[in-house]
Amino acid sequence: MNDPNPPRRAQPPLMDALGKLCAEGKQLADYLWQVPKDEAARQKIVSILDQIAAEAAKQGRREMPRICEELKTAAKASASPQQVDMLVSGFDRLMSLWQAAKSGLL
Repeated sequence: MNDPNPPRRAQPPLMDALGKLCAEGKQLADYLWQVPKDEAARQKIVSILDQIAAEAAKQGRREMPRICEELKTAAKASASPQQVDMLVSGFDRLMSLWQAAKSGLL
């Protein structure tokens, strides 16, 4: 018999400009695991972080710009596994904050 109220599956929020920037930054940070000394990727990450901070500020979010400043420092540091890990985990935090805000938790 068909259940009239099937369980709802959690849908990820629709990507807005901020979500797309966070996802793009995360992909670039993951890429740095393979090519840690790619200066063009690092510069792109810094640019994305500037855009995330500006977009987050427009939306009244205070935590995201702070995280972006920390990550910009890491992106400009010399290439190391710790530095790449900091970038990856930082973009994970940004994605989590974005998802929480989009789902109404923040």
